[in-house]
Amino acid sequence: MKRIEQARIDAVLDYIKSKETPGQGNERVKEVVNRLLKDLFNAMADLNITSEEMWHACDFLGEIGRNGEWGLVFAGTGIEHFIDVMMDWEDEQAGINAKTPRTIEGPLYVAGSPESKSYAELETVSEEGAERLYMSGFVKDENGNPVEGAKVEVWHCNLKGMYSHFDSTQPEFNLRRAIVTDKDGKYEFKSFLPVGYSCPPGGSTDTLMSLLGRHGSRPAHIHFFVTAPGFRKLTTQINIEGDPLTFDDFAFATREDLVPPVVRIPAEKAAEYGKEEAFAKIEFDFNMVVDRENIAAGENNRSRASVGA
Repeated sequence: MKRIEQARIDAVLDYIKSKETPGQGNERVKEVVNRLLKDLFNAMADLNITSEEMWHACDFLGEIGRNGEWGLVFAGTGIEHFIDVMMDWEDEQAGINAKTPRTIEGPLYVAGSPESKSYAELETVSEEGAERLYMSGFVKDENGNPVEGAKVEVWHCNLKGMYSHFDSTQPEFNLRRAIVTDKDGKYEFKSFLPVGYSCPPGGSTDTLMSLLGRHGSRPAHIHFFVTAPGFRKLTTQINIEGDPLTFDDFAFATREDLVPPVVRIPAEKAAEYGKEEAFAKIEFDFNMVVDRENIAAGENNRSRASVGA
């Protein structure tokens, strides 16, 4: 089938743009929308996208919003990962070597987790049958010095792959805590090794992944925000070593330096560590970047859930 003439596409784009009133509206929005329309119209012509396909797309985009799955779609299509790649590139241009890689936040953070000093227990209710985990490390600056007063926010799912707040069967802030470091920069928490999870079965993201011939599952992981006065916010997560999906994450979040070793301490040696049962141990340090002008931002200002919202 012949492609519609480029002159006709350009004429439509020019006609649309002619309706803008100079000096009114938002110039950045105009720039972005006009570019996206240009790319879309050319893709429609190049791929012979039909009116039926476009209206199906319109309905599907509405469904994603009604299902509250845009955050999952951003992750699953690689958009959120590419945002990180762009910020990594900005760091490279600025000569910044971020020792702790950033990676995606995901859509399941909730603001306002209970705070404690240096140590926290993430479970509001004990997760039966779980493998206990003690994770610890230090928050450091670019030169390896401890950062006092850094806040390490941590959250992960339960053994059903569900997150509190989004799962009504869990207490609010279950498996969500904020740990403020002392002068030594150390943090530690007790929890359990989480499992991976999949997109809601039959939901918008699951449907899209199936149409793309892909799965919609994530490996086991633990999320972190690390913030401190004078430093750039760090958004990252670690993967649990040994998960079969570690390097097959539908959200493209895995990074080599974010898969720390898991050391398992048997029951007979637990007492040597001051524990009463077998447990897994992860040690991981966070290195922060001093905040300054003309570097990639740490805060992305996305909409997030909060209690009561």
